[in-house]
This record gives sequence, structure tokens and C-alpha cells, in this order.
Amino acid sequence: MGDPILKLPSIVRTARAVASAAVLLCLGMAPLASAQVALRVSDTPNDAGHSIDIQWIAPDEHPAQWVVARRAGAEGAFETIATIDGSATSYNDVGEGVEDGVAYQYRITALPEDASLASAISEPVSAHPDWFDTTKGNVLVVTLLFFICLFFYIGQAQQGKTWTFRHIPGLAAIEEAIGRATEMGKGVLYIPGVQDIDDIQTIASMILLANVSRTAAKYETPLNVPTNSPAVYTVAEEVVKSGYQDVGRADAYRAEQVRYITTEQFAYVAAVNGMMLREKPAANLLLGAFFAESLLLAETGHSIGAIQIAGTANVHQLPFFVVACDYTLIGEEYYAASALLSNDAKLLGSLKSSDTVKIVLMIIVVVGCILASSGLNSFGEWWSTTR
Repeated sequence: MGDPILKLPSIVRTARAVASAAVLLCLGMAPLASAQVALRVSDTPNDAGHSIDIQWIAPDEHPAQWVVARRAGAEGAFETIATIDGSATSYNDVGEGVEDGVAYQYRITALPEDASLASAISEPVSAHPDWFDTTKGNVLVVTLLFFICLFFYIGQAQQGKTWTFRHIPGLAAIEEAIGRATEMGKGVLYIPGVQDIDDIQTIASMILLANVSRTAAKYETPLNVPTNSPAVYTVAEEVVKSGYQDVGRADAYRAEQVRYITTEQFAYVAAVNGMMLREKPAANLLLGAFFAESLLLAETGHSIGAIQIAGTANVHQLPFFVVACDYTLIGEEYYAASALLSNDAKLLGSLKSSDTVKIVLMIIVVVGCILASSGLNSFGEWWSTTR
């Protein structure tokens, strides 16, 4: 049977091997026979593909650097893909070099070279895109909340339900400006921005133009609409014509009220400024998407003494409108104005639902701040979108 004392080293080695295998099994890694560094390779979760995560347990004395190598398939040659700091314990292989559905194997080696710090070759792993990002459950909750509110409030609006919204001075001033132009015997100049009809700000401007054209027709006030796009010209012409018909003044509409100028930005501005200086309208309505031309238009209108109401969602142009115009619809007020003036159930429902969701989010922020101040961070972390 032999001396039991002689068997002790082999028993100790066996026990150590079993213990190491158990530790690796708990960590989700396959035990490696003779390697000092154990690799765990997996597809990156919650991503769009082309990404593989590599993790390892660094030894107590790590090298100066790690060399990460990769190969496609089980028979190809390894190629170095990165050299990283020796204190690192993970690496994300991401980019065009990682093709979805292709099985890759990895290994890491020490630099300077040390055979005792080399890893075994990993199991084959392939990258693939995920249908859902499970870390964005909070976004799903907010989206579902918005659509539930949207359909509910649209249904309420269609049944005749009305709500009270915050008073917007610039919105109320539109009819006042047209009335002033009527009293002075002058016209109204409506500028729908410099973007094409596929821009959401231009679409909102057409909704506002419908209300302006109805008011101008009712007061028998001349209305001029210069446009910078053939598509905007076509839509604006129909909108103004319909506005005159809605108040029974179809005979007062003139085709030259809506004009196509040019698609060139500053040529359009020069033409519109010329119209202001020649015709001297009593009211200028600048409602739409504006860029570098905003101050040029607003300053010219101010120089002729016209009452000016501007509105845009381009925040970088708002300061120019604020200083040069009498009233300015700031940011969301511009979209809210189009909904309030149109009195359309769908637009009013969407406005009410967006306000409701904003209130809910503000409550969530306040509650999160209170809990975080008390040391409870899990609520705020769940709502984070940067995880």
C-alpha cells in the first residue's frame, strides 16, 4: 500500500485542483488545465452586435501589459488585436473586425513574455445583436405611459372635453397684430421660415397660417406669404385659400398673396427685406424654422415700426427674436400655439398628454432626489439611461 506520508503532496495537489475548479465553476468559467489566467468570453449583452466581452481574473503579480489575440474558427492563426494595461481584468472587442455569427477564440499573454501568465484558448463565442436592451426598461415605461395618455386624451378631446392651458402672450397677440394692421390700412407679412415642408416646424407654421389667413380674411386685411420652397408654396397657397373660404371670403383671395421666391437662403432674405421696406406692413409674423437670417429679418421689421411676433424651436436663434420682436413664442410654446389655434382633437390630446408625462417625470425627479439624499440610490439608478 505504500507510505501514507508519501501520498500527502499528491493529496494536497488534488485538493487544490478541486478547489480551483469549484471557484471557477462559481464564476461561470471553465477550469483551465495549466494556465494561470482564466478567460471568460461572452457576447456583449444588450447591444447591436459586433461586440464580444473578455474577462479574466488577474494574478496577484500582474505583468506590465496584456496582449489580447483573436482568431476566427478553431484552426486559424491568432492575430493581436490590442495591447492593454497589465492591471486590466476585461476587454471589449468591438468594431467591424467582429462579424456577427462568426465564432471567435481568444487568448491573452503577458508582456514581457511570461509563460506562467498565459491563458488557455477560450471556447468559441460569436456576437449577435439583441432585439431588446433590457437596461432601457425605464424608457419603455415612459413610452407606454405617454401613449396611454395620448390615446386617452385624444378620446376625451373628441368627446368635447376641454382643458385650460397656460396663457401664451404671443399667441394672443397674433389677432391683436392683425387688428392693428387693419386699423392702419396696411398688410400682414407672414414668413414661414426657411425649411422645406418636411420639417416639423414648417408643418406647425402651416397650421398657424391657417388661423392667420382666416383672421385676415375676416378683417379684410391684406396678407402676403413669401415662401422659399416650391412645396411650401403649394401647401401655403392651399392653406390661405381654405382660410378665406372658411369665413366666406373666397372672392377676396388673390393668387399673388402667396409667392415663391427662391430656395437660396440669403437671396430669399434679401427679397423679403425688400418687401418690408417697400410695402411697410404693419405686422410681421415670423413663425417657422430660422437660422442665420433671423436677425436680418427681425431688424428690418423693427426698422419699419412693424409689430413683430416670432416663434421657432431653434433655440440658438431665440435670443435674436427676443431682442428684436415684440412677442416671441419660445421653444415648445411654438408647437403649443399650433395645437391651441387649430383646436384639433389630436393636437390638443397630444399637448395634454405631453404635459401630463412631464409632470410625472418631475415627480420622479423629486422623489429620486429625496431618496438619494437618504442614501437610497436604487430608485434613481433604475431611471438612469447611462447604465
